[in-house]
Amino acid sequence: MEEMSVMQKGDDFMIRFHCEHCGHKISVQDEHAGKRCKCPRCDSVLIVPHKSAIVDFRCENCGQKLSVPEVHAGKKARCPKCKSAVIIPEARTAGAATAQDAAGDTESDSEAYVGDLTLLDVPQEAKAQSQPAEEVVLEDTAYEQLRRLQGGLVKQESDQIPQRRLPWVIDIFLYPASKPGLIMLGLIIVVPLFFKLLGKSLALAAFGFVPVLILAVLVIIVGYLVRVLIGLYFYWYFCECISTSAAGELRAPETIGRAPGFGEMLSRWLKTLVCLLVFFGPVLIRFQYNGMTDTVFWALLAYAVLLFPMALLAVLMFDSLWGLNPILLIGSIFSTFFQYCGLVLIFSGAGVLICRAMPKTQEALIQTFILRCACLYLVLVAAHLLGRFYWRCEEKLNWEV
Repeated sequence: MEEMSVMQKGDDFMIRFHCEHCGHKISVQDEHAGKRCKCPRCDSVLIVPHKSAIVDFRCENCGQKLSVPEVHAGKKARCPKCKSAVIIPEARTAGAATAQDAAGDTESDSEAYVGDLTLLDVPQEAKAQSQPAEEVVLEDTAYEQLRRLQGGLVKQESDQIPQRRLPWVIDIFLYPASKPGLIMLGLIIVVPLFFKLLGKSLALAAFGFVPVLILAVLVIIVGYLVRVLIGLYFYWYFCECISTSAAGELRAPETIGRAPGFGEMLSRWLKTLVCLLVFFGPVLIRFQYNGMTDTVFWALLAYAVLLFPMALLAVLMFDSLWGLNPILLIGSIFSTFFQYCGLVLIFSGAGVLICRAMPKTQEALIQTFILRCACLYLVLVAAHLLGRFYWRCEEKLNWEV
């Protein structure tokens, strides 16, 4: 057995890999490929791979340094700092990685060198040729970055936590008032309205000139398709508002340059649809079957209203329907009982007020339009409240475990 202490960072070719037990990043000289060693942090016995198994790269949008296992090369991930979509590149050669680290690393990206690397069963020939010092690089954030890139929970990366300038009861309603939020609201309101008015104008013009009818039908069809796409995009933005608020942000996020694909938008919408069916499906079935609001109906409605916000948050944060696990949901509600009950009461009260404010007749077009705009604005406020609930109760929820 041979033990080597870390002295300084060398310029030799390195093999870099993660400990499969504790996730810490380790770097050793390539002459030790295939040997058994102990992780300097958890003392687990490992086999040094024959080539580097770590990909280091930077986010093209914000420059954040990321480190993931090579098996994820070529996959699409999300930067934990700016939330932009990134493609994990192929692994570079050790020489190229060393040259770049020597030339461009900043203080914030520097790596820690700690502990001793214990090599096991080292042949005599290797002992004679080995260098007097062995290098071990441990990066505490590497495994956490990998977990977030794979769709885990997002944490605030910035050292400076944003602070509210106004009392929270006022500031939360200013959440969509940022430039990106207002642009999104304008898009979701103006574009469908434009196609609707254009289709009706062409339909009226068709009475005087019949060929215009074909163009009117085409505009109506395109208008419906545009509404579907914009609706999916708005819901994707709603999910982004929850994620960024859960990371500590106080204003609607900027999404220019990281537009989602149709598959990503549809996937999020389908997950939410499953949540709605699980919790509100029994309410609708009971109402359709019985045709009246009896005791069972109100009990099922209370069950849906109580569990749905927590279920939606869990599904979005885990990016998986595993968030519907009843044990997880019930445990999370009990661990944050008073805060969560306050959140549910706010959502329920807002829903009742909106239902009461709905126009009683179809002729109240202006009132309907204004109410629709207000509802879309409040939807973003609700996303902020849901994400902010996670930000404040993260330790109590303990979803990382």
